[in-house]
Amino acid sequence: QVQLVESGGGLVQAGGSLRLSCAASGYTFSNYAMAWFRQAPGKEREFVAAVTYSGRTTHYADSVKGRYTVSRDNAKNTVHLQMNSLKPEDTAVYYCAAGVYGGLSTRQTDFGSWGQGTQVTVSS
Repeated sequence: QVQLVESGGGLVQAGGSLRLSCAASGYTFSNYAMAWFRQAPGKEREFVAAVTYSGRTTHYADSVKGRYTVSRDNAKNTVHLQMNSLKPEDTAVYYCAAGVYGGLSTRQTDFGSWGQGTQVTVSS
């Protein structure tokens, strides 16, 4: 049974940093892409960042490019999202998701398992 557990969310001032982690279990983590999505109040869930199965290739939403970094540790079955220069508009529940294959995708339908989410709140 696939399980994804996010951690690291919290309250931070604008300009600050947070590092989210997602611990995966129940499947062969190193075979599949991983991604982060977020959902702000009253908005639809949106793509944030993705990393291929190997960790060699990443992709970001334009809104976070240059501020966020996604990485993975296949030895520890974890994926991280380093978030710097945070803005109030980054406030959302952040979800990690496991891909149904190893390549990059930004489509939610290409991710078959989801974590419960972790709240990130950025104050101005």
